Amino acid sequence: MAGRKKQIACIIFEAGYSPVFYLNPVMKHSFLYDTDAWIICSILFVLMIGMVYLGLYLRHKAITSAEGLGPVEASLFGLLALLLAFTFGEADSRFDVRRRIITTEANNIGTAILRADMYTDSERAAFRKDFAGYVDARVNYYEAKREEAKIAAAKEEANKYAGLLWKRAASLSKDPANLAASNQMMPALNAMIDITTEREAALKATVPESVLVLLFVISLCCSFFIGYCVAHDKKLNRLAVGGFIFLTSIVIYVIIDLDRPRRGIINLDSNQQYIKDLRTMLK
Repeated sequence: MAGRKKQIACIIFEAGYSPVFYLNPVMKHSFLYDTDAWIICSILFVLMIGMVYLGLYLRHKAITSAEGLGPVEASLFGLLALLLAFTFGEADSRFDVRRRIITTEANNIGTAILRADMYTDSERAAFRKDFAGYVDARVNYYEAKREEAKIAAAKEEANKYAGLLWKRAASLSKDPANLAASNQMMPALNAMIDITTEREAALKATVPESVLVLLFVISLCCSFFIGYCVAHDKKLNRLAVGGFIFLTSIVIYVIIDLDRPRRGIINLDSNQQYIKDLRTMLK
C-alpha cells in the first residue's frame, strides 16, 4: 500500500502539478467536533434549565436585593444576542461558500469532459474513461460522510485519475496537431484540479471551537441570571423561560449544523447532485 501511494505521488509530480490532497489523511478531531449537534444542544438545553433553577435557588437564599444587577443582566443578554448573530452569520457564509465551490467544481469537470471531444476518437475514449473514474471518486469523497478511511480512499483515487488525465494531456500537447485541443484542455484540467484544494479548505474552515464554548458559557450565565434576577419578586414564568431556552438551543443547533456539511439536517446533497449528474455526460 505504501508503495502504491509513492507511485501515485510520483505520477502527480511528474505530470507537472502539486498534489491536491494529502495521502496520509486520518485526522484527529476534538470531542466537540465528534459529538453530534443534537446531543450537544440537548445537553445545553438541560444545563440551561438547571442554571435557571440554580439562580432561583440562590436568589431565595440571598439576603441582598438583586435589583442592582439590572445593567449587568442587560449587558449579558446583549452580548449573547450579538454573539449569536455573529456566529450564525459566520456559519451561514461558510456554508454558502461550500455550496458555491461544489457548483464550480461540477462546472469545471463538465468543461474538461466536453473539451475531450477535441481529440481523436481513441484519445477521446481514453479521456472519458479516466474522467468517469475521477467523477466517481469525487462523488465517493462526499458520500463517505465522516468515515475517514473512505474519505482517504476517495482522495487517493481522485489523485490517481487526475494524474492520468494530466499526464495524457501533457503528452498530447507535444504534438503540434493537438495544439488547439491542448490550449483548451490544459487550463480546464488545471481549474478542475485546483478547485479541489479550495473545497478541502472550505470544508475545514469552521467556526472556532473557542467561540462555540464562549457561546455555551454565556448562554448558561444568562440562564442563571434569569433565575436570580428576573424572578426575584414573583413566580418564575415557565413559558417565557422555556421559550428563551428552547429558541437559544435551536439557534445554536443550526449554527453547529451549518458548520458540519457532512452530517446533520442541513447538508450539501442538492449541490452534490450536480457532480453526480456528470455521469450522464460520460455514457
